[in-house]
Amino acid sequence: MRWDAARGFGFIRSPAISADIFFHKQDFRDAATPHEGLAVSFEEIHVGGKGPRAMAVQAADHAPRSAFAAAPARRPSSPLAARGRTTTNSVRQRPMGRSAAAPAAPVGPMLLLMAVYTVLLLWAVWQTRLPWWVLPASFILNLLAFFAYWIDKHAAQNGRWRTKEDTLHLFSLLGGWPGAWLAQQILRHKSSKASFRAVYWATVVLHCMLLAAWLFWFSTRNLLVN
Repeated sequence: MRWDAARGFGFIRSPAISADIFFHKQDFRDAATPHEGLAVSFEEIHVGGKGPRAMAVQAADHAPRSAFAAAPARRPSSPLAARGRTTTNSVRQRPMGRSAAAPAAPVGPMLLLMAVYTVLLLWAVWQTRLPWWVLPASFILNLLAFFAYWIDKHAAQNGRWRTKEDTLHLFSLLGGWPGAWLAQQILRHKSSKASFRAVYWATVVLHCMLLAAWLFWFSTRNLLVN
C-alpha cells in the first residue's frame, strides 16, 4: 500500500487487480493509522467514471472473510488448483458498474474520415465559405482536446480531480474529435468505455452534419441571395 499522509489518500496494489486502487482517508475504517506498506483489505470496489476505488479499508488482520485482500495470494499447490482459483478471482474481483468494452473503430476508415474532413475544411476556406482562421483554430482545438485527455488520464493515475466527460465531449462537438480520437488510441484513455464512446461518436456525427449543413445549404443559400 502507498499512502500520502499530507494529502490524505493512498493506493492499494492487489495481485488480482492490474490497476492501483484509490482510497481516501475517510474510507479507512480502522483504529490504526494508514502507513506505507500496510497490508489491508477492503469490501467493495467502485469503478464508475473515476477509476477503481476501495471502500471500508482496514488492516488485513481485522478484515472480514468476505473482504478483498491486498496482501500477496498464496501459491496454489497444483496447476488444477491454480486454474480454479484464477477463475474464482476473476468472478469475485470484477468491479461493479463497469460498462462493457466498446469495440475500437478501425484505424483505416477513421484516418480516411479525418483526411476527408481536412480536405473539406481546406476547400471551404479556398471557396471563402469559411474564414481563413478556421484552419489554425481547428488545429489548436485538436491540440487542446488531446491535452485534455492527457490531463484526465494523468489525474486518474494519481487520484486527482478528473476532467468532466461533458468537457471532453464538448471538444469533440466543436471540431476537436480527431485530436480526441488520437488521444484515445495513443494514451489508451476512454477507449474501452462503451457509454463514453457512444456519446463521442454522436458528437462526431453531429459536428459533421452541422458543418455540411453550413457549407452546402446556408452558404449556398447566401450566395444565391446575394
